[in-house]
Amino acid sequence: MKIIELNEQNKKELEETLKKRSTSGFKDIEDKVSGIISEVRERGDAALFDFSKQFDHFDLNADNIRITTEEMDEALSETEPEFRGVLERAVENIKAFHEKQLRQTWIDMKPDGTILGQRFTPIEIAGVYVPGGKAAYPSSLLMNVVPAKVAGVERIVMLTPPGKDGKVSKSTLAAARIAGVTEAYRVGGAQAIAAMAYGTESIPRVYKICGPGNIFVAMAKKAVYGQVSIDSVAGPSEIMVLADDTADARFVAADLLSQAEHDEMASSILVTTSRRLAEDVKKEIEGFVPKLERKEIIEKSLENFGFIFVADDMDTAINAVNDIASEHLEIITANPYETMTKVKNAGAIFLGSYSSEPLGDYFAGPDHILPTNGTAKFFSPLNVDDFLKKTSIISYSRDALKRDSEDIMYFARKEGLTAHANSIAVRFEND
Repeated sequence: MKIIELNEQNKKELEETLKKRSTSGFKDIEDKVSGIISEVRERGDAALFDFSKQFDHFDLNADNIRITTEEMDEALSETEPEFRGVLERAVENIKAFHEKQLRQTWIDMKPDGTILGQRFTPIEIAGVYVPGGKAAYPSSLLMNVVPAKVAGVERIVMLTPPGKDGKVSKSTLAAARIAGVTEAYRVGGAQAIAAMAYGTESIPRVYKICGPGNIFVAMAKKAVYGQVSIDSVAGPSEIMVLADDTADARFVAADLLSQAEHDEMASSILVTTSRRLAEDVKKEIEGFVPKLERKEIIEKSLENFGFIFVADDMDTAINAVNDIASEHLEIITANPYETMTKVKNAGAIFLGSYSSEPLGDYFAGPDHILPTNGTAKFFSPLNVDDFLKKTSIISYSRDALKRDSEDIMYFARKEGLTAHANSIAVRFEND
């Protein structure tokens, strides 16, 4: 990894480098995805069957498209007891965290006859996309399904690609059963997103689509947004570690590498006020990499998107943290809680030497579906609110409306909307 003195010019160059990882600029893929979506929208199941043969090399049909409850039960029964226990404990932690986010419908009744309020109701049906093959992540399934269950979503539909033999990852099916998926289908890629957005003969149309995927899945989610709600258009994974000279270099190096192994586009950045720590972390990384299974991926990730920045002081370092707005931010300083109060932009913050990022990926409870590519400046982690609709409630008595009628009519006329004004006026025309 490169060690660089942090200054405004280097920071701007870093921001430009990280932007290269976004879904923008992939016109050829965008066109292919658009064609896939159109085919599914027009031809329904027939298009899904054709695309499955083309991309997954599996003969999908109306009889085998649905993953049966028996298949999920079998996968769960064949899951090692130790892994099943881990899944169940993770679900409990995720559930407990998200239950604290629940909000109640509220009504404000005033003596003058004015009633205002807000009603919270869960969306009726949500779709979860789960990658297959080498990128099967049961943890992401849990992070999408559990908040939906806590919100009260009754119907949760999972789509995941089949292998050439038509089978689906047993760990995915086991996690789906434990988390509470109500129905599942063996369909992957952009065609799966299109199927959930528009519905086919076999797959129901959903109101929200969540879950990670490759560039085709991400582009498809972006294309159908507005037709349905989506969680986000996720970019490659990223971690930033903010550290001073109290940090353990070996811990920091290990945490940076935990994200670099995701894929070649992942970003791992250390910002520190300590030149000694920077040098030590670089050495530790060089020692770790040859021993890790995903060595080639890590090396490419670090070569293109791995950086160690040395800042003159902590305020300069924190300014960089806020400008980059990383998906994951670890703060390993003498007083991480005090440092955190100055951080404005991050998807998730991990405080102290023993709060490493994988804790959030798998087990602690907060959702690991997080804003990437700087969007933590205006987006939040996936949460219960993402599966709830908020409806405003308004009720006025005659006296209350009479009191405000002149103001309302004046406002409407100023906008040239005389029918709006008349809607108020007719109620008092006999006064």
